[in-house]
Amino acid sequence: MRGILPNSRRPAANGAEEPSDEALLAACAGGDRTALADLFHRHSAALYGFLSRFPGVDDRDLDDLVQATFVAVHRSATRFEGSSSVRTWIFGIAANLVRKHVRGEVHGRNVRNKVEELPVPEPIRPDAEAEHRQALARIDAALAELPHDLKAVFTLCVIEGASGKEAARALGIREGTLWRRLHEARTALRRAVDGMRP
Repeated sequence: MRGILPNSRRPAANGAEEPSDEALLAACAGGDRTALADLFHRHSAALYGFLSRFPGVDDRDLDDLVQATFVAVHRSATRFEGSSSVRTWIFGIAANLVRKHVRGEVHGRNVRNKVEELPVPEPIRPDAEAEHRQALARIDAALAELPHDLKAVFTLCVIEGASGKEAARALGIREGTLWRRLHEARTALRRAVDGMRP
């Protein structure tokens, strides 16, 4: 993030503990760009993984979305209320940005298929690899069909492991709404995958 983040990290002084995310965000709210760089280094890898799971987000979009997320973190640091972890708050910002990004994309754009990149275990039977790829393709297709709101809840709670309370706050919804959406997402995925079986 040229211009916003310095290239070097701030080492902990004399073996002292690394500052917490909350302390870094407070420093960032005070204008400390090194603190923002530390937050970037701590969370950018996970954020890349989170954003890459959304259909309509190409590899070439990831850098821009991660950068936009941390620009928004920098601008919004003073508004962090502490009702969720800093990481979940950052992911909530990213979820909102990716929703806007996908809505702005040209309709009909092909969704990339990440199934080919997943490792395939050594097959036990000659047809095991093909079955594995078909199962992954069914899951990937079912995820791609989920509405954004269901996909965001499913990704935050199931894939990223955020608590329901944190995910609800990060997404700006009630916890009951989150659980309903998570149930809908799981039901839709189960139904879609079962319906795709040969």
